[in-house]
Amino acid sequence: MYAIVEIAGQQFKVEKDQQIFVHRLDSEEGSKIDFDKVLLLDDSGSVNVGAPVITGAKVTAKVLEHLKGDKVIVFKKKRRKGYKVKNGHRQYLTKLEILSIDAKAPAAKKAAPKKAANPVAEKAPVKKTVVKKASTKKAAAKKAE
Repeated sequence: MYAIVEIAGQQFKVEKDQQIFVHRLDSEEGSKIDFDKVLLLDDSGSVNVGAPVITGAKVTAKVLEHLKGDKVIVFKKKRRKGYKVKNGHRQYLTKLEILSIDAKAPAAKKAAPKKAANPVAEKAPVKKTVVKKASTKKAAAKKAE
């Protein structure tokens, strides 16, 4: 069984007992996190695709550690100009272990539908008012005679 889940703005294909590295999350080491944005579930061949997410599905993970990724060297140069810039970068990461993938998590209680205070009553018919058009000069002259 595997799932495609959105974690920290990125999509990951995860399986039970898998360890993944994601962008740094605000949680303590050793704590458990639930991810509700499950986009796809595959349970031994039966694929369930969300629109956009699968309601009731969740992925539970445990935070193993916070660490920094490998150093990436950014080097810029323009030839014959004497321009050279060297920068380095190390991404902050969180190492997660996937504990479980639940297809149907217990849903929260939904609020009871509100009852209408007034039953639907028939509305009184709206009176249509006829607006008389302004008379033209010829019609006014005939009425004057």
